[in-house]
Amino acid sequence: MNKIAQIFDTLDYGAAPEAPDQAYAWLDSHDRQFGHFIAGEWTAPGKTFSSDNPATGQSLAQITDGTAEDVDAAVRAARAAFGSWSALSGYERAKYLYAIARAVQKHARLFAVLESLDNGKPIRESRDIDIPLVARHFYHHAGWAQHLAREFPDHVPYGVCGQIIPWNFPLLMLAWKIAPALAAGNTVVLKPAEFTSLTALLFAEICGRIGLPKGVVNIVTGQGETGAAITAHPGIDKIAFTGSTEVGKLIRAATSGTGKGLSLELGGKSPYIVFEDADIDSAIEGLVDAIWFNQGQVCCAGSRLLVQESIEERFLAKLKTRMKTLRVGDPLDKSVDIGAMIAPVQVERIRDLMQRGAAEGAVVYEPDNMTLPGAGCFLKPALVTNVSPANTLVAEEIFGPVLVAMSFRTPEEAVALANNTKYGLAATVWSENINLALDIAPKLKAGVVWINGTNNFDAAVGFGGYKESGFGREGGREGMVSYLKPRWEKDLKPLSSVELAPAQRSEQANPLDAAPLDRTAKMYIGGKQVRPDSAYTRAVVGSSGATVGEVGEGNRKDIRNAVEAARAALGWSSTAAHSRAQILYFLAENLDYRRAEFARRIEAQTGHDGAEEVALSVERLFAFAGCADKYDGAIHNPPSRAVAAAMVEPLGVLGIVAAPSRPLLGSVALLAPALAMGNTVVLVPSSVSPLSVTDLYQVIETSDVPSGVINIVTGDSVALAKTLAEHDGVDGLWFAGSAEASAMVEKTSVGNLKQTWTTRGLDYDLADRRFEGDYFLAKATQVKNVWIPYGA
Repeated sequence: MNKIAQIFDTLDYGAAPEAPDQAYAWLDSHDRQFGHFIAGEWTAPGKTFSSDNPATGQSLAQITDGTAEDVDAAVRAARAAFGSWSALSGYERAKYLYAIARAVQKHARLFAVLESLDNGKPIRESRDIDIPLVARHFYHHAGWAQHLAREFPDHVPYGVCGQIIPWNFPLLMLAWKIAPALAAGNTVVLKPAEFTSLTALLFAEICGRIGLPKGVVNIVTGQGETGAAITAHPGIDKIAFTGSTEVGKLIRAATSGTGKGLSLELGGKSPYIVFEDADIDSAIEGLVDAIWFNQGQVCCAGSRLLVQESIEERFLAKLKTRMKTLRVGDPLDKSVDIGAMIAPVQVERIRDLMQRGAAEGAVVYEPDNMTLPGAGCFLKPALVTNVSPANTLVAEEIFGPVLVAMSFRTPEEAVALANNTKYGLAATVWSENINLALDIAPKLKAGVVWINGTNNFDAAVGFGGYKESGFGREGGREGMVSYLKPRWEKDLKPLSSVELAPAQRSEQANPLDAAPLDRTAKMYIGGKQVRPDSAYTRAVVGSSGATVGEVGEGNRKDIRNAVEAARAALGWSSTAAHSRAQILYFLAENLDYRRAEFARRIEAQTGHDGAEEVALSVERLFAFAGCADKYDGAIHNPPSRAVAAAMVEPLGVLGIVAAPSRPLLGSVALLAPALAMGNTVVLVPSSVSPLSVTDLYQVIETSDVPSGVINIVTGDSVALAKTLAEHDGVDGLWFAGSAEASAMVEKTSVGNLKQTWTTRGLDYDLADRRFEGDYFLAKATQVKNVWIPYGA
């Protein structure tokens, strides 16, 4: 039998190696030693470390370990370039982005080979997926640059952006961050991962070759300390980070109170749900892509297989058969499916997790017909069964070629298992019933949902997570928003200490000095008036110095009860937007009926005529009632046989701590957009003038607001804000108050990475009409992109 006939008989792949010569020649042209790329020039190499080929362990080049001084030099260069770069017309910036895209395409094979040498991923992936997407991002954002003024009126760039990227998609993550930043008019200091800096350095050389103005892009290499120096640098206006949740939390804590913009794309433990009516063979091929793409070193990897019980046995048998055909080996071999892990430390971490999972009862299957290369960082693909949701391998992000499988019986159980994680980056739904798939997708707490496909990415479609997978989006319109801020925010002035906490309305020292007539307003939790758990009250002192009433002194338990009530009412988010609007209109109508009463209450507390504030509060309720069914998503059109539906969803349970001033409007202006978008709320009203909001629950009770949608806890604003920030059942927190308390709120919210908005002691005049539109609607929502394939 001749050789060709043998190949058709066995269907074995032959070797198809890619030559590394051109990549080696480029490394040699730099003597395999690299400094930083700062202000358009290469610096002399400093203290270096080795960048190794994970498939062989051999050193590719020596990379400079950036110091705080190096970071400072890069920030100064970026700051010097910012004025002229941001002043360019959108068209002029677009031409540079277009030139970068063309240069990437021209040198695509060099980039792909260098990426596979440095990272260990199969050349098929870097050549056919990563590098084309890099070029696509720069093309796409060239368009945003030119149309920025029309699409984002009255917005400006942050300034100097510090960007820190991971090692799993070195060049693609660079493109995701640099392209929108430059399109928006920012300048950049970027640190690539220490394991994979080479394609970022090649990109830096491309920037020089196309004539990008010096200082617009600066590349500083280094390890963790270099990234920390970027995060801490006072000259950085915005931080964008992709990496582990643990490091993301450290960055969130470090930036608290600084006013820096922040977007985080962090870890994941994504579910891959297969229903009994799915095309099983297609679902298995999709699963191969979901978990063994890039050796499973993907934050959105479909690492948790949830398969319907009726097909579980057949599905797993077919999956094991498919696993036996996967090829592990040299990343430069075009017939290889799984390349090398990034480094020995990652291999050991995965093996340790596997041992822990097995000790907890997990059963591990690895193909027994597979031989790994004798050198390098290689692992076999693994399938783990016989696990509970509490098993380490189910709960923890493994970041390797390890698939964990569980079964479910009903769609409701599938959703419960899928959402039983602290992460919320991505999810996959596989079903031939599009009605079922589109019913499940909105119920999944994930920023991206793929239907009958997986790992679909495009520059036109936002990518990012919920919960501890971070916040902010990369790609599309949502990604551009992450690099822009309203022009007026840069002109905000600090509030005076008197405006933050008027001294004349402090509490009475002696609790027995209250007025003889007991007028103690209760709290409002779960649709009921309740007394405070503490059994203490606080006096409300009017402008004359006389006590005008008392309210309960809320504590941690009151917040706990309010959060539980709010979580029980989360069905509010699935109430039709039209119905939410009707209830807000009803609230406004009922408040208007009692306009004179509320005006008198404001005057009694503040000494100011309250008529205008009541009128503004009614108007604000009307405004957001009108927005409830109009602030919605879009359909993105990626260059594939699919559409991506950008669905605008509420954060969930939103804590709102109102400012001391404006007793009624200060709460209503924040409450209305939160409710309009489907959030449930725990509201802490003004600590010095709370009676306007405790009166408001009488309006709430007569306006058809479902129980638990609005919960009111009175007391010390800062103390209650801290409790809300610490509570893992709170998904977002808005705080109006001092700079010090705002910093505390941001730092304390690190626990579950809840999204926060704080005034930082600045004068956010909520009476301004700029606050009756998209500003708070955007902060009350997050975008989920659902990919829907089409075509026969």
